Amino acid sequence: MSKRVVVLMGGFSAEREVSLNSGAAVAAALEKAGYAVATIDVRRDLRTLVGGLEATRPWVVFNALHGRFGEDGSVQGLLDIMRIPYTHSGLLASAMAMDKAMARRIFTQAGIPVAEGRVVDRAELLAGDPMPRPYVLKPLNEGSSVGVHIVRDGDDNPVTGGDWTFGDKLLVEEFVPGREITVAVMGDRALGATEITSDRGFYDYTAKYMAGGSRHLVPAPLPPAAYEQALDLALKAHQALGCRGVSRADLRYDESRPEGIGRFAMLEVNTQPGMTATSLVPELAAHAGIGFPELVTWMVENAKCDA
Repeated sequence: MSKRVVVLMGGFSAEREVSLNSGAAVAAALEKAGYAVATIDVRRDLRTLVGGLEATRPWVVFNALHGRFGEDGSVQGLLDIMRIPYTHSGLLASAMAMDKAMARRIFTQAGIPVAEGRVVDRAELLAGDPMPRPYVLKPLNEGSSVGVHIVRDGDDNPVTGGDWTFGDKLLVEEFVPGREITVAVMGDRALGATEITSDRGFYDYTAKYMAGGSRHLVPAPLPPAAYEQALDLALKAHQALGCRGVSRADLRYDESRPEGIGRFAMLEVNTQPGMTATSLVPELAAHAGIGFPELVTWMVENAKCDA
């Protein structure tokens, strides 16, 4: 009898549509790999979710949720209580990675470079610039660049309008110029690095998910020493947070300094990166010789829970 895998997808975060795409791609790849697959479109209804899991009795849950409540430890805690093994990181690592301020502390303690920054109240931000422009405003616990703004000379303050819905505390970071680098980590090894370019000038939500919004250079055309440093920093960040399974680290690489020595800044670790066949992590896995069905098979065979 085939092992039954339930794919959790959808959810109710700002990344719902991305999660539906990830879940559909994962389900198809798992079926191709020989698993018995069911999917659950997760809504904000715990009774229905628990009932669906009890009815399907999965051997493993593939967690294809993105964003809040699916990536921040919430669902992981439920699955721990139900003693169902699941893919990706556990409750604590998921929560710490999703909380940008906490992740920055962990990175700093581990010797991983980050951009200069701090958490500010919205009231402080309304009173004036908290650091010289350009700087970056980030919600504390969103993914896929949701709510991220680069504040440049001449720009209005983005939190003065009524469309800011991300709370009264924000992360303010210096804007690090340079190149957008992302690294996939699988277990105890970094698979490789990609450079992402976009005509939008900023790898925002639209650039990530709109057709033609960005270009992926695989492998990233970095100097050999810098390439290896990117892989090392991503693996260190994965381990410092206590991640397991697959993760993706996003970094900036600034080579504009007068001394000519490139500088990396760790932006974040995504504990549940996009999982369509053309997403960044599967793309890097393919470059490393790991096909998409093989990748998702490895993920379910290495699933765990903290029960």
